[in-house]
Amino acid sequence: MSSLNKEALAKAATVARGLAMDAVHASNSGHLGLPLGCAEIGAVLFGHSLKFCPDHPEWLNRDRFVLSAGHGSMFLYSWLFLTGYPDMTLDEIKNFRQLGSKTPGHPELTHAPSGVETTTGPLGQGVGNAVGMALSAKMAEARFNTKEHEIFDHHIVVLAGDGCMQEGVAMESLEFCGHQKLDNLILIYDANAVTLDAMAKVSQSENTAERLDAMGFDVQTIEGNDMDQFLTAYDRAKQAGSGKPQAIIAKTLIGKGIPEVAGTQKAHGEGGAKFVDEARKNLGLPAEHYFVFPETTKFFADRKQELNAAHDEWVKTFDAWKAANPEKAKELSVSSALSQQMAEQTDKKTADVAPLFAAIPEFPADSKIATRKAGQDVLQPLAKITPLLIGGSADLYGSTLNYIGDLKARDDDFSPENRTGRNIPFGIREHGMCSMMNGIAAHGVFRPSGATFLVFADYCRASIRLAALSHLPVTYVFTHDSVGVGEDGPTHQPVETIPGLRIIPNLDVIRPADPEETAGAWVAALERSDGPTLLALSRQSVPLLKEIPVKTRREGVLKGGYIARKETAALDLILLGAGSELQHAMKAAETLGAGTRVVSIPCFERFDRQPQEYKDEVLPKSCRRRVSIEATVPVSWAEYVGLDGVSIGISRFGMSAPGDTVMKELDITAEQVIKVANGLAKS
Repeated sequence: MSSLNKEALAKAATVARGLAMDAVHASNSGHLGLPLGCAEIGAVLFGHSLKFCPDHPEWLNRDRFVLSAGHGSMFLYSWLFLTGYPDMTLDEIKNFRQLGSKTPGHPELTHAPSGVETTTGPLGQGVGNAVGMALSAKMAEARFNTKEHEIFDHHIVVLAGDGCMQEGVAMESLEFCGHQKLDNLILIYDANAVTLDAMAKVSQSENTAERLDAMGFDVQTIEGNDMDQFLTAYDRAKQAGSGKPQAIIAKTLIGKGIPEVAGTQKAHGEGGAKFVDEARKNLGLPAEHYFVFPETTKFFADRKQELNAAHDEWVKTFDAWKAANPEKAKELSVSSALSQQMAEQTDKKTADVAPLFAAIPEFPADSKIATRKAGQDVLQPLAKITPLLIGGSADLYGSTLNYIGDLKARDDDFSPENRTGRNIPFGIREHGMCSMMNGIAAHGVFRPSGATFLVFADYCRASIRLAALSHLPVTYVFTHDSVGVGEDGPTHQPVETIPGLRIIPNLDVIRPADPEETAGAWVAALERSDGPTLLALSRQSVPLLKEIPVKTRREGVLKGGYIARKETAALDLILLGAGSELQHAMKAAETLGAGTRVVSIPCFERFDRQPQEYKDEVLPKSCRRRVSIEATVPVSWAEYVGLDGVSIGISRFGMSAPGDTVMKELDITAEQVIKVANGLAKS
């Protein structure tokens, strides 16, 4: 066991408790339980064991600390302040939960990027993110380390509570972690036996140690408020050498330091705030709020010097590695630039898409394939020129067709034996998959993508929402996008899913109409660095819309919407469509006259971001006769068709029958477009 300055760290733990008490008391909201109960764990981690550098928060080889129990955010904010992160000042601690602060109620990646590794709060998500980071780190080690220079050797440390461990997303992720033998992950379970409503025994009785052991973890159980015990366990976990992920079950006293609530559910939230003045006095803190002992300030100033020295030593190794491995260095620099762009968020510049489009051959004029198959064809050349793109699937590669490489051979799976594999077999764990993808993206090296059926986006929604909130460039390849799925029936036929996803802020939902629009959709996803993109792809074949130029279709997707068929007389009618239903608008236009325009809007969000001038050019306000068609609940089209227009859609669940039959039965046809259009009053 490495030496521990217990006196200094005990004082630091007291200061951290005081800061949490003062901040929660001042804001009259927040959660005191974990920051007080885990103060000794924080002191050992941030004051002794973690490898990080506040002056260089972007350090690629830093340990990542994830506070999965994000409600205990003052735990993280206190230690980031004490260790000297420049943007976590005392004023920010004082502004806890206030407008414009970098200390929101739960840690958010976009509020305080230095030291906050991921957005947490919805319980269990941080565990999934941490597993994704561990996967990414293992992949980075295999991809970039050399025999002469080891530039990646860090750990992922996640602190989770009872609530996290009860959530399904955490269990999905931990099962995957044990199976994949991600031995760079250290799970610290704050087992304080309390949940928000009651003591934990009211809602749980499992033997967590045995469950984690069965999942493939090495498990230690300790008294979490004993710094010596925690350090011994932590050092053993780092040096285990067993090839297994590590779990430390730390039994702590929730709300330690406020006797009136300590050890009870009242300590979970701000219930102890009214007792803080007496508690601070009993802890040996002076009357001055937000107090930091001078010795504590000096301790962390010295600690920062040590961390800077460790960082600088790594930079020497990194520089030598770059000189010896210029191609690998060039590849890694792409991820570094992306990571920086993610951190800044103000940089909205887009990538150069010309090489991406140039890599994708045009589809033959007689093509009639599903957009999921087109996605497979588009993905392969893009993956060759985008080596940091990795993919995964929730046990559906044979259906989602997003395998990078030879799907029949399946010879490039990520596994304990093949850490460079670009395809991640997530198993039937949709929610865990998307949470882990967030972690991969937040880790900052690889561009993750993952696939399942679109209807199962409901299983993933919480993780998708967090990717959007965190501005993470994740790509979802969700297939079987409509009632065109057919015989599988209503359980597998999404009708409300697309509109439900479109309302998530900062999520680009792209539903391409044909193979060339699918090419544009993939390029749009790879171009984007400030948020996630979802590709909704069809199971059924769609015709190639060859009457629209290839360049128009591909680049039109980047703008979200474009004129697919221009009128040849005075504009009298606009037909709008997306996905596999655009073909019906195109066919109907042939009958409805020379004054008919067809507009494709594969991505509402991208179209809405265009300049008003462009939007008015595509959808002139002067033409109010408008009809949209899409095999979804039609509500999301109201903005585009206006009060005088009509949206053709499906306001019921589907049915089990061949896909074409279902479409016809539910009036998703060109004939219905013609009928509705003819029923509209002339302008």
